[in-house]
Amino acid sequence: MLSSLFNNFMKHKFIWIACLIITAYLLPYYILGEDTHIRVHDNMDSNIVWYKMLAESGQIFTLEDTPLPNAINGLPRSTLPSPFDAVVWLYVLFEPMTAYAISQTVMRFAAFFGMYLLLTKFVFKEKHSIWITVGPSLAFAMLPYWPSGALSIAGIPLALYLFLSIRKSGWETPKYLWMALMLIPFLSNFVLSFVFFLALMGLLFVVDWIHFRKLNWPFFTAIASMTSIYIVKNYLLITSMFFDSGFTSHREELDLGHNSFERSYQLAWENFLYGHTHDEAHQAYIIIPVIFIALLVAVYRRLAPKKLVTLFLFNLVLSFWYAFWYWEGWRIVKDNIMVANTFNFARIHFLDPAIWYICFALALALLWNYVKFGKVVAVIAVIAQCILLFGLTEEIKYNSIGTPTFAEFYSEDLFNEIETYIGEEQAAYRVVSIGMHPTIAQYNGFYTLDTYNNSFPLEYKHEFREIIAGELEKSPTLESYYDTWGGRLYMYVAEHGKDYMFLKNRNEPIEQLDINTDALQELGGDYILSAVPIENDAELGLVHEQTFENEQSPWEIWLYSLE
Repeated sequence: MLSSLFNNFMKHKFIWIACLIITAYLLPYYILGEDTHIRVHDNMDSNIVWYKMLAESGQIFTLEDTPLPNAINGLPRSTLPSPFDAVVWLYVLFEPMTAYAISQTVMRFAAFFGMYLLLTKFVFKEKHSIWITVGPSLAFAMLPYWPSGALSIAGIPLALYLFLSIRKSGWETPKYLWMALMLIPFLSNFVLSFVFFLALMGLLFVVDWIHFRKLNWPFFTAIASMTSIYIVKNYLLITSMFFDSGFTSHREELDLGHNSFERSYQLAWENFLYGHTHDEAHQAYIIIPVIFIALLVAVYRRLAPKKLVTLFLFNLVLSFWYAFWYWEGWRIVKDNIMVANTFNFARIHFLDPAIWYICFALALALLWNYVKFGKVVAVIAVIAQCILLFGLTEEIKYNSIGTPTFAEFYSEDLFNEIETYIGEEQAAYRVVSIGMHPTIAQYNGFYTLDTYNNSFPLEYKHEFREIIAGELEKSPTLESYYDTWGGRLYMYVAEHGKDYMFLKNRNEPIEQLDINTDALQELGGDYILSAVPIENDAELGLVHEQTFENEQSPWEIWLYSLE
């Protein structure tokens, strides 16, 4: 028994070592728990709370677009994740941080094995060194993915491997591969990335049809089946968009894309080199130089690395498409075609990371096979990229820049004190937050008039604007940010800008807050939770009730009531 296990380990020792490294990467989530430092942007300030709110709402399954009272006096149910989203059920079954850790674990191992299988079965026709297949796969698994995306980006290689397997083997494809393919939609986002991925699979199907003059029905079935699952999964979103006129989304008034040609050109190269905050591949310092060296070797050796060149140029095209989607020249299209304004076609750039790491593997293979010291260069490149990415694990990265831990960010004990002081059922009053994300109050059970969501009623956006109009007038940047996008319904403060993290070590007072408290009361506002003192509170008709702080929390909260 032990001998068999040892032989198995030695036969696949590099895969096991990679799994151990991924496990080490994940350990902070399991050891530190809520004391882990994790990403704030589009994570603790939003998605985690959306999942928690939905899990506790009793409205996970609903045929109607039921409003949830926890935010903006009734946040439409369709604006929150689908009941067929597997991550939702992690938050139902476990505490939020545990659910988060499990989601991260699934994401990392799916990324590793998906890329490894894709490289070994389809990218390389011949067997290559384990450094060329396991190395890039391990690096890909440790990318700083957008946490709530689950397999939306990390699962692309796995999905491609499964589709190519079905395309190649047809109905003889093992059933477990079909099952794996059908599970991916429950752990990924259609609108974010897979709508583009499936479009490319559809294009490949058409190309095959033309080239071979024969329909590949199993491949078509795979594409149609995954698309159908996504449609069923997103039934609430689809019905609210096309059949239910219960509310007009604020997205109808999106006015994005006013970059000059020069800025768009600059942004294209920025994305090509450094990626987007949600899909960073960290390609600039190691991967791209390795690719360029490999291409020079190919020219010198008179080779034709078609896959490498094609994918490299494809990523360049994607970067330019992403950047020029925000070019002012597109306004004539966006202003006249609704879907071009409300749907972000630039998101195809979420395919970038998978393409970069396939290119990395192809470049390493060229160096390994055609350069005298290429093996050494390839090994050093793999090790360097993995060290770089391991150092970007959330605990290391966000601890080093000093953001709060999960427990500190939400500070449940502190907000329990505030709830106790108010002494009413939380559903009986409404609050807004200043100097901190409103999802912190939402996490702690408060009903908020401010929020951050992908969609909400346009009418409410206009009503909320009346409250903060005075502050928006003082800041053209904030005014444009709110009016042209507006996904963050925040109590903006001109002197704060887009900074929503005023911890107690930097809580300088607001000297002149220009908000309309009458409009706030008309909307139902009762209290303001402010992370900084408001010096003109009496002038605004606010009553400073009490200040709350404790040693465990990084926040100091001034509670104001409206007279």
